[in-house]
Amino acid sequence: MIRLIAISIIFSVYSNGESLFIFNSDVDEARYYEIINEIRCPKCTSGSLSSSNAPISEDLKRKIYELIQEGRSDKEIKDYVVQRYGKDSLYEPDFSENLFLWLSPIVFLTLIAISVLLMRRR
Repeated sequence: MIRLIAISIIFSVYSNGESLFIFNSDVDEARYYEIINEIRCPKCTSGSLSSSNAPISEDLKRKIYELIQEGRSDKEIKDYVVQRYGKDSLYEPDFSENLFLWLSPIVFLTLIAISVLLMRRR
């Protein structure tokens, strides 16, 4: 009887742990962990999906697992997340949408260089 209680306690601890996903290959598993590291938790302020235990992030992890099992590409999975949770859900900003932010330092430095050259000529 004591053994049965001990075994049930041990298994009850494991039943409350993180969901166990069984992947078809090591490549799919690596893709899963790479994707959840590149996506922000919808509820957390700046944490990744992999570091969050919020219920919404657990649901999203499960959905990403399902999409990988369906054979979807990384881009399709990220497009699903962006469509569902917005473009701020990805850590890597899209270059075309942030063109001003990416190019403004170059433009600013070019204007400074031109103004320095004009001042030296005088």
